[in-house]
Amino acid sequence: MTVTGIISAILIGIVVGALGRLLLPGKQNIGILITIAVGIVSALIGTAIARAIGIPTATSGIDWMELLVQVVVAVIGVALVAALMGRRRGAVGGRRTMMR
Repeated sequence: MTVTGIISAILIGIVVGALGRLLLPGKQNIGILITIAVGIVSALIGTAIARAIGIPTATSGIDWMELLVQVVVAVIGVALVAALMGRRRGAVGGRRTMMR
């Protein structure tokens, strides 16, 4: 992968992660950096899924179907990460007690 390909994957990942988070209903207790990381991974996985099901991914314009697959994967990814982080935070911070 070239430097241009890596930069474009990061930029597309940012957009895909943000769209995935916006489309997911409710509040997600994850930070922006984790959202970007989920978006980048979702973009890569979404492209692989799009290729596997026969959606053309190397066209001369915007690949709308590929982008749709990437956003759907990002929604699932953000939901999973938010659920895992919420469960982890709940287990650690559980109950607060007051010291007298």
